[in-house]
Amino acid sequence: MKVLVTGANGQVGHLLAKKLSEMPEVELLSVDKNKLDIVDSQAVTETVSGFKPDVIINAAAYTAVDKAEAEHDVAYAINCLGPKNLAEAAEKYGALLIHISTDYVFPGDKEDAYLESDTTGPTSVYGQTKLDGENAVMQACPRHIIIRTAWVFGEHGNNFVKTMLRLAETHSQLRIVSDQIGGPTYAGDIADSIIKIAHSVIREDKTDYGIYHYAGLPHVSWSEFAEAIFSKAIEYGVIQQLPIVNRIMTSEYPTPAHRPANSKLDTQRITQCYGITASDWKQALNSIKAYKS
Repeated sequence: MKVLVTGANGQVGHLLAKKLSEMPEVELLSVDKNKLDIVDSQAVTETVSGFKPDVIINAAAYTAVDKAEAEHDVAYAINCLGPKNLAEAAEKYGALLIHISTDYVFPGDKEDAYLESDTTGPTSVYGQTKLDGENAVMQACPRHIIIRTAWVFGEHGNNFVKTMLRLAETHSQLRIVSDQIGGPTYAGDIADSIIKIAHSVIREDKTDYGIYHYAGLPHVSWSEFAEAIFSKAIEYGVIQQLPIVNRIMTSEYPTPAHRPANSKLDTQRITQCYGITASDWKQALNSIKAYKS
């Protein structure tokens, strides 16, 4: 199986490239933005036509949520035009495209977890550009898998876990938002899920294309997630002092971009179709020493 991974320096892309490189049955081409600018349609076409992958996994994205409010054109280029270029190349050369999206495509005002079929309605530039990217992929390449995920963390790159561990070294108390709820998702679990889907489609000729939700359980608030991180960090000796978490409302911590109050994603469809269960973020925190940067 020949696999092209874009965004190989990101949280998920890094682990995808690492895991795929260790599989003898996989011929891998992993690229970061310096090796392949996905916004450059000619460069994408040349790379795909030259390598002829069975699967293209797009882990490249503009993820600076607040900066996107002022950098709409840049975010749109990377989150919409880039996926469109990859989708067109995938369709032209017969590849499956697996594209990573986000909970930000939803408004966040639903009470229960979001289903794949629920009406979208982004409330930020980032969310809108990611939704535009989803639509571009669906229009250009019928053989697509779009995976919406949320609250991603891992050993590589910047994320909430690393930020909390860093702040815990210098702060005895922290103010953390308590009215945004979601499912923290370990990047390694996302990578494993994508690889499993790729194998199912290519090896077993499985044709359950479309949009899937993949995120972690149990659902928690950011403040509850922070408390779990600190508890595990104390247990494993990563930090020496347990910070006090003061729970605050979103209104007390204004940001340029609006965050969804409800980021819960229902993951039953991916379980039914591919046998993939929700990310166990508590288990992932057992390797918390690896998150210390």
